[in-house]
Amino acid sequence: MPATAPELISFIHSTPTPFHLVTEAEKLLTSSGFSRLDEKDLWAVNKMIVPGGKYFYHRNLSTIVAFTVGDLYKPGGEFKIIGAHTDSPVLKVKPVSAKTAHGYVQVGVECYGGGLWHTWFDRDLTLAGCVVVEDGEGGFVRRLVNIKRPILRVPSLCIHLQSAEERASFAPNKENHLQPILAMVEADLNTEDKTGKDKNEKTRHCSQLLSLLCQELKCEPQQIMDMELTLCDTQPGATWGVGEEFLSSPRLDNQVHCYTGLSALLDHSKDISQDTGVSMLVCFDHEEIGSDSAQGAGSPIMSEAISRVVGCFDTSDEMLKVTIRKSFLVSADVAHALHPNYDHKHERNHQPLLNKGTVIKTNQNQRYATNAETGFILRELARRGGVPIQEFVVRNDCPCGSTIGPIISAKVGIRTVDLGVPSLSMHSIRETMGCEDVTTNAKLFTTFFKEFGKLDQSCKF
Repeated sequence: MPATAPELISFIHSTPTPFHLVTEAEKLLTSSGFSRLDEKDLWAVNKMIVPGGKYFYHRNLSTIVAFTVGDLYKPGGEFKIIGAHTDSPVLKVKPVSAKTAHGYVQVGVECYGGGLWHTWFDRDLTLAGCVVVEDGEGGFVRRLVNIKRPILRVPSLCIHLQSAEERASFAPNKENHLQPILAMVEADLNTEDKTGKDKNEKTRHCSQLLSLLCQELKCEPQQIMDMELTLCDTQPGATWGVGEEFLSSPRLDNQVHCYTGLSALLDHSKDISQDTGVSMLVCFDHEEIGSDSAQGAGSPIMSEAISRVVGCFDTSDEMLKVTIRKSFLVSADVAHALHPNYDHKHERNHQPLLNKGTVIKTNQNQRYATNAETGFILRELARRGGVPIQEFVVRNDCPCGSTIGPIISAKVGIRTVDLGVPSLSMHSIRETMGCEDVTTNAKLFTTFFKEFGKLDQSCKF
């Protein structure tokens, strides 16, 4: 899979939610010869994992684990892991979303994560996600939906109705001012009730929303049992600039690293005949809200992925501990590029630029997990791969974000480096990064999979 800006844009356009991202990743993995695993199966007992194998599995259809086992792998061999996250700050439909106000049908939404919510105003929005549907035979299935046309909008208040204070500081109330318009009330009143459900259950969601979902899913309203829907922008990503050197798109944080990590793993999987380790990509859900969930980085997913693979070859606890000490995690999440209009927000010696390479993120207070050892290994891999690297440290008078890196390194005990492609407008509905950084980041990840084992053996620390 070529790691280019146009291909990234195409990938993101097909993955409006974590559910769609995992589904799209599974298609690409399957077409490249990877085999699906199920966490409910007994991998070791049934000898389901062998050297030279390529595998993947998901949890909740929103977190995915994919890996190759090198032909030369033996128990105690290194795990080379790239960790990213599938989620982004979005507006999510509430469990009871039916809402009307002054003649308008609206959809009740909840803020997910820390978005720049003012960027959601006056956008052509739609809905995507998963719906639990009764299959007509007494069973239930999860179906994905992606309505590919504008159906929702959060309109701004016109300037003439704003006070001087409101004009000077646009600060919308997240509960009152972010509820999107779907239709006019008259349409709802004239819509026939075909749900076959009692009134209280029907009014959890308005009839127009249910009708839209039925059209997309080719089902009847009474078959819709539950849903997890996200609002998303209908405008696709685009390259721009005089030389088309930039790209802007929804969800670059952090689908860019899901994409470059997947690209690198697929490229590496073409020849694992000389690989002594396990090369793994894990894309977690719920990073934007702290990672504490059954499918987040704070769950046992990472430690279980390592232990279950190792357990197919050696069941001793000591071998698992040896494996972890030989292994390495690249925690990949977008970095803060220098903003030309706000350059005072960056420390003078740490000002990453677009199209100048992946950024190593360091914080001595462990908001990032990079240290001297892991930082050196990453810089040396970049040198061997011929790709540029930049550095970032937050100013002492600014708060610092965090990533899955410190969470996993603390829970698993694995060596970890934090890095990311530099970006502008992080957590906006549309974010920006450099086209060249996409390609060089994927090349860095490919080098990591191919070179880490040899490099680590040469390190005497």
